[in-house]
Amino acid sequence: MTRIDFHFNVPDKLGYICRLVRKAVAQTPSLVVIGPQEQLAQLDVMLWQFAPTAFVGHAWLKDEAAHAQPASQRARVWLAHEPAHAPRHDVLLNLQAAVMAGFEQFERVVEVVGLHDADRQAARERWRHYAARGYAIQRHDFGVSGRQS
Repeated sequence: MTRIDFHFNVPDKLGYICRLVRKAVAQTPSLVVIGPQEQLAQLDVMLWQFAPTAFVGHAWLKDEAAHAQPASQRARVWLAHEPAHAPRHDVLLNLQAAVMAGFEQFERVVEVVGLHDADRQAARERWRHYAARGYAIQRHDFGVSGRQS
């Protein structure tokens, strides 16, 4: 069954996601980041410029044919609008407000929740969705200080 992790109270959501992606690359075969176009575009730029010694290679999956391209085949991190386009199903990082259809194909789903009320409310709905279907949920709370508690 898919493992669900919620990371709550993250002050700099995209900065945190960059660090999380870098860490995940060392620990898992693949990571698919699903989200709205605007957030994915910002994340794309941030991943290219993250740090000179911490480059995180990634590719866009805009349609099913995209994962057949050479750059996508070498990548371990993919940015996509929906998980159906993913060539692998190890970890899904969901930036969407709603639960993504097909999430259950992944071994693990990570939900990152910022400090804004709308983000928190959407996360509560996703939590309820997973819990109602019997998924075990891990909670990681970073509080306002940015440290995990």
